[in-house]
Amino acid sequence: METSERLIESAQALLWERGYIGTSPKAIQERAGAGQGSMYHHFRGKPDLAVTAMRRSAAQLRAQAEEQIARGGTALERATAYLVRERDAMRGCRVGRMAMDPDVIASPELRAPVEETFAWLTGHLAGVIAEGVAAGELRPGLDPHDTAAAIVAVVQGGYVLARAADSQEPFDAAVRGAVALLAAQAAPGA
Repeated sequence: METSERLIESAQALLWERGYIGTSPKAIQERAGAGQGSMYHHFRGKPDLAVTAMRRSAAQLRAQAEEQIARGGTALERATAYLVRERDAMRGCRVGRMAMDPDVIASPELRAPVEETFAWLTGHLAGVIAEGVAAGELRPGLDPHDTAAAIVAVVQGGYVLARAADSQEPFDAAVRGAVALLAAQAAPGA
């Protein structure tokens, strides 16, 4: 594997584990088995490498979400598939983790992959909900964007609850609740 790939993968893992502030260039280099010169040959510095790693993590998250949502079925089934996808709630979300880091939030460059990913996810889920409303599967008054934002918030908030309790159960309970609320929006006779 090329040095640049090892650096990106190492940065991805460390950012997920420790966040941006807790991830030093030295730790990335050690995990990647790369020297300082190699890192600065491929990247302008820690922020450049972090953005590259975050964009890679974001692309992976989008691919996973797309795979779950695209499996077919009704809009309700597709939204539910996204919610119930197996996740390790104790690890949290690779992308959502970055939103908790003050250095990431303070930097438009570092924040961009996080913001773009959640905008994409919310928009994609809103499209699924809108299809369900248009097809008569879901109640006509259901707002697709607000519903999609709630689904994303349940998953991200579920990670926080699970980590706070040191247990997967709060995450699973939040997902079960969201699935029940979403199912209650099925159009009569659908």
